[in-house]
Amino acid sequence: MVHHDVWNFDNPNAPKLLDLTINGQTVPAVIESTKQGWLYAFNRATGEPIWPIEERPVAKSDVPGEILSATQPFVTHLPPFELQGTTENDLIDFTPALRAEAKQLASEYRMGPMFTPPSLAQDPDGTKGAFVMPGANGGANIPGGSATDPELGLFFVATERGHSVISLVPGEEKDSNAGYVSLGPGGIRGPQGLELFKPPYGSIVAYDMNKGQILWHIPNGDTPDQVKNHPALRGIDLPRTGKRSHATILVTKSLLLYGEGRRGDAFLHAVDKQTGEEVGIVALPATTNTAPMTYQHQGKQYIVAAVAGPGAIGELVALRLPEDDL
Repeated sequence: MVHHDVWNFDNPNAPKLLDLTINGQTVPAVIESTKQGWLYAFNRATGEPIWPIEERPVAKSDVPGEILSATQPFVTHLPPFELQGTTENDLIDFTPALRAEAKQLASEYRMGPMFTPPSLAQDPDGTKGAFVMPGANGGANIPGGSATDPELGLFFVATERGHSVISLVPGEEKDSNAGYVSLGPGGIRGPQGLELFKPPYGSIVAYDMNKGQILWHIPNGDTPDQVKNHPALRGIDLPRTGKRSHATILVTKSLLLYGEGRRGDAFLHAVDKQTGEEVGIVALPATTNTAPMTYQHQGKQYIVAAVAGPGAIGELVALRLPEDDL
């Protein structure tokens, strides 16, 4: 799914099994959601891609001694669930002043498409590294994961719009014998402490895998208070941005349930799994850390979530409907 991985694009989620109906034929599928923002779908009986995955040329590295793969595999039919690569058009634009600041900040780094090579922290062209979008934290990643509805052929994935900056320095500067090493995969803050790139900052994306299409996508939670109350955004009609966090998702017979994850707020949301419309929300003692689970005991269904956070001890919270609603 990636060759000579220098971007931290390891596979973060357990693959999911679905039996799909494509052009009237039953296809046994195995599907992997990735940090790259793609779903890779294979026939699990033959190993062949269900839809073409093409090897395409990608940019070469100009770092001395670094030789990257000349091609990378590109998913061609399934649309990506996250922003891939960076351009000026992707920068924050809530106000003209913020956009101008964002452009100035971004001009110090290299922008480009997926698989843009890491670059030098002190490059002769004046840049200080290269943007990677999605970044080292995804796209998809471990906390949120993915989930399926095997009856309807639906696939759900939690994603975060995070970026990395990969800046390389000579190995001797980091006590390494390597030619060049990375200063780390972290990103940079945007203007006045806001995000550098446009929202949504976190999302849940639903696919109809029988059609190979995105069915819906929703932000993960509401707009953060630090964005709503930011002085530079006073009087601005903001969109619902979602949190820069991986939602923790669970699919049941009738609903998709999700917590907002480690940088979100302490709520459990319920949405219609075929439309993404929110139908309910429940407060939790702390934010969710992993996907909730469900079980039945003595005829009653329970939802259990693992929660923790600053000032809140890690614990399991079990929820069920009130007796009058059972």
